[in-house]
Amino acid sequence: MPTAEHREADPRATVTGVLRWKQGATVEEPDWLACEEPLEIRIKGESVAITMRTPGHDEELALGFLLSEGVITGAGDVLEVAHCQQGEAALHGNVLNVFLSPHVEVDLTKLKRNVYASSSCGLCGKASIESVQCLFEPLTVRERLISVESVVSMPGQMREVQQTFEKTGGLHAACLFDADGNFLALREDVGRHNAVDKVLGHELASGRLPLEECALMVSGRASFEILQKALAGRVGMICAVSAPSSLAVEFARENGQTLVGFLRGDTFNVYSHPERIAGLVR
Repeated sequence: MPTAEHREADPRATVTGVLRWKQGATVEEPDWLACEEPLEIRIKGESVAITMRTPGHDEELALGFLLSEGVITGAGDVLEVAHCQQGEAALHGNVLNVFLSPHVEVDLTKLKRNVYASSSCGLCGKASIESVQCLFEPLTVRERLISVESVVSMPGQMREVQQTFEKTGGLHAACLFDADGNFLALREDVGRHNAVDKVLGHELASGRLPLEECALMVSGRASFEILQKALAGRVGMICAVSAPSSLAVEFARENGQTLVGFLRGDTFNVYSHPERIAGLVR
């Protein structure tokens, strides 16, 4: 049975009691749950976004979010990321202040409006693609950067390091690989977009952007927002366990991204720019 020590060791999961139906009888047992709490991101003391996330790697989440919104482009744009130390926010650790370098210009009113529009699906279709392309240039497609064998190995490698998912079954994952299919980083979260932001924030803080020769693997479907965030980090290939949306496919094709879906076992579908994958027989 999970102990209090286990719960403290992993802030992303907690334990509850459940009634489980087993072989014709009801059994009371402990069960792991993925944690979900709000995080408020502030710039210059003003709230610009509130997201429901799994606690942990909050600084990376904030950096990845600001990268995908076009506010920052590198680690040099950020002076400090710190949890609020005043009032009730200090007790819960759910408010994060991002202090930007003086050379970074940001229109907070416009940023808040953009965040609201995207979270409310206020933008759609071609207008969404054009608005994102105003922030990020399309990638130049390079040929044969990653092998079929490397692509097929990604789901298994990702599952091996999904520690909290193994306990709870309730978290999305985003995992980054290099061109040789080697594991680079993984983050888990109740929100698939948050998991991607955390990976991008980790790479930004490590000074490893751009990521054109890398592949991003996500545990769920590939949505437009996932492709948008990947483009902000200049990720050349996006792979998903499940299906892509029509807008994600259109976005990938127009922005030079290789999009792979239904990557399970030894099978996958390529929806855009197969040139990056070596060994495809066509």
